[in-house]
Amino acid sequence: MLLDRDGTLVEDVPFNGDPEKVRPLPGVRAALDRLRAAGLRLGVVTNQSGVARGLFSGSQMAAVHARVEQLLGPFGTWRVCPHEDADGCGCRKPAPGLVWAAAADLGTVPARCVVVGDIGRDVVAAAAAGAAGVLVPTAVTRAEEVAAAAWTAVDLPAAVEEILRRQAAVTPAAVAPWPVSGGGRGTVVVVRADSVGDVLVTGPAVRAVAAGADRVVLVCGPRGRAAADLLPGVDEVIEHPLPWIDPVPAPVDPAEMRGLVGRLAAVGADEAVIFTSFHQSPLPMALLLRMAGVPRVAAISDDYPGSLLDVRHRVPPGVPEPERALSLAAAAGYGLPADEEPTLHLRPEAVPPSPVGPPGYVVLHPGSSVPSRACPPEVAVGIGRALVDAGHRVVVTGTPAERELTAAVAGAGGVDLGGRTGLAELAGVIADAAAVVVGNTGPAHLAAAVGTPVVSLFAPTVPFGQWAPYRVPTVRLGDPTAACRDTRAATCPVPGHPCLAGIQPADVVAALRLLGVTPDRAAAGVAVTATGGSAR
Repeated sequence: MLLDRDGTLVEDVPFNGDPEKVRPLPGVRAALDRLRAAGLRLGVVTNQSGVARGLFSGSQMAAVHARVEQLLGPFGTWRVCPHEDADGCGCRKPAPGLVWAAAADLGTVPARCVVVGDIGRDVVAAAAAGAAGVLVPTAVTRAEEVAAAAWTAVDLPAAVEEILRRQAAVTPAAVAPWPVSGGGRGTVVVVRADSVGDVLVTGPAVRAVAAGADRVVLVCGPRGRAAADLLPGVDEVIEHPLPWIDPVPAPVDPAEMRGLVGRLAAVGADEAVIFTSFHQSPLPMALLLRMAGVPRVAAISDDYPGSLLDVRHRVPPGVPEPERALSLAAAAGYGLPADEEPTLHLRPEAVPPSPVGPPGYVVLHPGSSVPSRACPPEVAVGIGRALVDAGHRVVVTGTPAERELTAAVAGAGGVDLGGRTGLAELAGVIADAAAVVVGNTGPAHLAAAVGTPVVSLFAPTVPFGQWAPYRVPTVRLGDPTAACRDTRAATCPVPGHPCLAGIQPADVVAALRLLGVTPDRAAAGVAVTATGGSAR
């Protein structure tokens, strides 16, 4: 747990070098003691440009910090940036340097950290390092910073309460397993319909089930099948369109539904876990599973399930989708092994090598299966040109239907792979990239699964806190206050697509710098193999 100092732990006294002016905010000491009692390690990450400006000395700052510890208890590390913005250092928030350093001091990595602060710089630094960020707004916090934050709390005690709640939610419940033969939980059906990104973000929960089951059968729709084939822990995949999930559903065909029930019955499952997004109902699938004879079913449901569910789990809004799914697995009695992180993963053997030159290029993925989340073509073309002009090697990716778009975006000098990669091949391309520039669409979660940083061109039609690339360094761009916010619209409801149309190409170049991605012209020419083609 990494905390900003002024406005988060203590009252914000501008450029304070006087220990006598240190005043803890209400409830902070008790909140910190709760964290310490729970075994969390604490550190402070704070910008203190007063040193560079000569307003107080290093020894005066140390005296202030000693007073903070006297009042609030010890911290495992203090990481301080003494510079001004003009110094161009890598430690002044919103740069992620302090978060990286403090995590190392505490013997961990940013992906296992939560950063709490009161202004946008704090949470931007957290995301750029790959940590979770919690914004506790004060009178100085700008409205756009609140809108852009993935996670907000009214104050530090409230943030601590939610942090501990989320930590407990992914700890497996003491659920009596259904009687099965053998040492495991038998055969478990896991369901995750919808698209590639939805299946990928459920991966940690699927691995949790696999850790306790003898066999895992994943039920998915056609749009998510390619992702299902990449998930670790899956022994078999059943693909079937689900008309209560698909965005353009065919009419319900009783014969097809009977066929699905027959396929499910043939699995001989001992139990099932139905994973859904926050706006979907698990009950139609629960009914089919009951008809298939599955004796125990778990799902998240706010609606009354009758006898369809044995484990009816509930999750408050705002929880990241991977954690939402993990909490359901925990409620059903499944958890990841103690030595395994809850990050997104792919089966290594399923991901082929990248066909593009040496590693270090930037992938630009301008399209999306959901039009409201796609970057406007003219903006994408401008981004591609700016990246090339800045010295980056650029690889443009997209589906066969997006070939005209990818050709235009790659026209300034990028490698055009539009329509030339399946999902596994795309994963290989992204794995060797220095970063991916992409909207809220499947390749963003593919990047998280291979650990590649993301510049997220995020349309706010769905909450960023739930759908941001999970536990990977990320910089968010786009207008979080746009009128389309939280509409879940598939087609932009606002003329001109203002949430993404205002992104400046220079902002993307700056976001890459924040992520530590520098121009890479390692090769005079970038070769493309296997997919057939080349670019300079």
